[in-house]
Amino acid sequence: GIPVLTWDSDLLDKDKALRIAYVGTKNYDIGVNLAKLAQQIKPQGGTICIQSGGAAAANHNERMQGIRDTLSGMKSSAPPGEKLTGQNGWKEADGCPLYTDDDFPKSVQQMEDILGKYPNLDAFVPTGGFPQFIPQAYRKVAEKYKAKIADKSLALVVADTLPVQIEILKDGLSSGQVGQRPFEMGYKAMFFLKDLKEGKTVQDPTYT
Repeated sequence: GIPVLTWDSDLLDKDKALRIAYVGTKNYDIGVNLAKLAQQIKPQGGTICIQSGGAAAANHNERMQGIRDTLSGMKSSAPPGEKLTGQNGWKEADGCPLYTDDDFPKSVQQMEDILGKYPNLDAFVPTGGFPQFIPQAYRKVAEKYKAKIADKSLALVVADTLPVQIEILKDGLSSGQVGQRPFEMGYKAMFFLKDLKEGKTVQDPTYT
């Protein structure tokens, strides 16, 4: 009998009946915009590695679907979308996508490993800010690829736009960032809880 509200990350489709509404980003669109940035930098396509949170994270799976659908030019039926195997000139590197399980040190290590393993990787696209959330460690790895980012041989496009990430972008250590509105999510969620308490209906989903 207690209404449940999800924000930032929604429940999986099979569990959506358990909650009354979702407030947050339209995660598919984050993926679309990450892909558009990658396409601007690499119009011919290339080899990409997507880094995600967890295999069961609905928000990151939706973002991955947005990336894959946009790069392939085809809409897939469900998240995380169809793996890129050459559609529109894009293919995913062996061993990708990478899953960080929201372990930020692990995400930096994965980034270092994959860029080391594939020196000619065309795009590295995390669906969240994972490696950048440890800025010193991220910078240490990204510095090695600063020239490749500058001459557009590597599209290093990352989700989220926290102040620390914008500094990274300004310093030429990422090719672009796609942001959300986290403050607005929290702000709207409070009003939704008040409306629910007062017996009002709330709009599901509400995208910020």
